[in-house]
Amino acid sequence: MVSQTVDLLKNELPLEQESVVLPEDVVNGLVLVDIINGFCSVGAGNLAPREPNMQITGMINESARLARLFCDKKLPVLAFLDSHQPNKPEEPYPPHCIAGTDESKLVPALQWIENEPNVTIRRKDCFDGFLGSIEDDGSNVFVDWVKNNHIKAILVVGICTDICVLDFVCSTISARNRGFLAPLEDVIVYSRGCATFDVPLHVARNTKGALSHPQELMHHVGLYMAKERGAIIANEVSLVTPKKP
Repeated sequence: MVSQTVDLLKNELPLEQESVVLPEDVVNGLVLVDIINGFCSVGAGNLAPREPNMQITGMINESARLARLFCDKKLPVLAFLDSHQPNKPEEPYPPHCIAGTDESKLVPALQWIENEPNVTIRRKDCFDGFLGSIEDDGSNVFVDWVKNNHIKAILVVGICTDICVLDFVCSTISARNRGFLAPLEDVIVYSRGCATFDVPLHVARNTKGALSHPQELMHHVGLYMAKERGAIIANEVSLVTPKKP
């Protein structure tokens, strides 16, 4: 039934994806959204997968590959890490990714980036990394990262496609359209580098307060809505060095 619904949705909401080539004669930035144990590692917390999940595993592998590529080329990388205080719940979700716990740490495949000089780590306590980058003095870590590095395009990967990734992308595009993020031009979401969680209908019906969240369907919806806001959706991404004249 779920597969038929997904097929119907994809027919009604077709999503055109692109093969994106990032030229190296401009600055491209990589944004990693919440690729942490609490959302990705089996059994790591209330919102972690209960069993191995192919979509999440694929997202981690692609994100780690891109992070290595960007770091090898000394390109700017920003990693958002969901990190909450125990006395500040994030409704409607149960307690998760409490600051200082393993839940709020990067997955093992990405922990190495913490020692890379081109990587900025930003811990946030809300869905939207753009809002989560606002400091007490009104400055914004993400905005400063874009401007200080003269970033023309950002490549976004992470979890969850339809929640934290989508919220960040929507806010970023709105800020770009208002002229707050110059010189940023393109916001690219890499579909194979994103994932979301899976709560089948029969599980939700037997879990108090839970909402059904079929993974493949909501992943598609998240990507579709990001494209609807103006993001470029890519199913392939590569970096190329411009040819010398």
